[in-house]
Amino acid sequence: MNSLVQILYGYSRILFIFIIYLIAVNIFSFALMFIDKYKAKRDQWRIKESTFIVLSFVGGSIGVLIGMVAFRHKTNKQKFYIGVPIFYLINIIVFYIIINRFV
Repeated sequence: MNSLVQILYGYSRILFIFIIYLIAVNIFSFALMFIDKYKAKRDQWRIKESTFIVLSFVGGSIGVLIGMVAFRHKTNKQKFYIGVPIFYLINIIVFYIIINRFV
């Protein structure tokens, strides 16, 4: 019985860390979309598009999508209006698998 409690505590801690990671990567993604839009308006150095694609792939797709809509940024680029929603769906599937594995 005692080991079962330790196992459940370990799972909930992993799940907690995973949720904190998701929140952080999405806030970071959203902030980078804001910064890139700000710099685009001022014709300054920009953030690479590959950075946003990688962030979308590793769990930040919600932040990138919200940033695209909120700032009307990168919405005309095919790799963003097709790629980011695909990564979002992949993220949802992976999140579902991870949550079911640890809950």
